[in-house]
Amino acid sequence: MRTLTYYVATTLDGFIAGPEGGDPSGPAGGFFDVTPDYLEHVVTHYPETLPGPARELLGVTAPGTRFDTVVEGRRSYQLGLDAGLADAYPHLRHYVFSRTLTARPDAAVEVVATDPVEKVRELKARPGGGIWLVGGGELAGALYPEIDELVLKVNPVTIGAGIPLFAGKTGVDPRAFTPAEQTVLPGGVMFLSYARA
Repeated sequence: MRTLTYYVATTLDGFIAGPEGGDPSGPAGGFFDVTPDYLEHVVTHYPETLPGPARELLGVTAPGTRFDTVVEGRRSYQLGLDAGLADAYPHLRHYVFSRTLTARPDAAVEVVATDPVEKVRELKARPGGGIWLVGGGELAGALYPEIDELVLKVNPVTIGAGIPLFAGKTGVDPRAFTPAEQTVLPGGVMFLSYARA
């Protein structure tokens, strides 16, 4: 069975974006620095998670070995649309969960208006590679029981308030994870991998 991996950048205090959302690594108000060592690590270990234009700019042709599918929420998808990318990941099967997006902005992007848990369970049952949950926090909160692996890119910064790793989740529901891998980059970002126990 395929696995769902929440591969996401976070602050030390557990936020994936500021209170207003937006791109936390962008030039306008971004607080995640994309340093050369960070970029090199992503290119080497997670090349399929780079958006299409970044792959082209960096000359990345490696298909990657972890993911062949990406799922994201409407607000995360909007970041790409705002940058002029109707399909930021043309090298992956791309699903966007939204009840408000009525038209398909790109033929290769499937808009899913049904229950995210049901759809992800269906995707997991199909043959293929891993499924990457890119964000956002609300979708991660909805898919909380389905997450098999966490890969947290912990940035050495706190912001005090914002969108948490699991937004919109109510109630306590402990899930145990086992540390799998840890890489601390010279620039300070830690890549921490955990497998569901």
